[in-house]
Amino acid sequence: MRPLTLPTDEDLLTSDDPDAFGMFYDRHVRTLLGYFARRTGDPEVAADLAAETFASAIVARQRFRRGGSPAVAWLFTIAQRRLVDYQRRGRVEERMRRSLAMERRPVSAEDADMIRVLGDDTAGALLAELPAEQRDAIDAHVLEGRGYPELADELQTPEATIRQRVSRGLATLRRGMGGRA
Repeated sequence: MRPLTLPTDEDLLTSDDPDAFGMFYDRHVRTLLGYFARRTGDPEVAADLAAETFASAIVARQRFRRGGSPAVAWLFTIAQRRLVDYQRRGRVEERMRRSLAMERRPVSAEDADMIRVLGDDTAGALLAELPAEQRDAIDAHVLEGRGYPELADELQTPEATIRQRVSRGLATLRRGMGGRA
């Protein structure tokens, strides 16, 4: 009997099975909530941004290509864009909401607590365990959204080396979070 193997993130994103994206979501929602919670300090905003990110990802998943950036890097690129959009528009929306006396639908206390815990570092702990070169490459490319050519130029290192560091580091993170490398 062959051992059961879990589909990779890339398999899930390119699958025609409607449940596949749900599995991808389940694998990464907690990490994404933590990412947003750390950056916004607001569990409700973190939940909104995570929802926006996955909504964008499901719409754009047909554009995902195997062999390029790993699926989780692709997801965090979308997340980083949603965060930048929020930072640009968030102040305007908040002022408008206050002037219209509109309340934002609250996240339950239990969910807010869970998001705060995630913001306190599931992925961050795993990231901290990576070799410094991989950790720095992931931080710069995935979390800050900086391009490979820019990093290669800055570090005076071949672009292929930077790509390899990011790829290996993300594979290690996926294994640490229960995904397949």
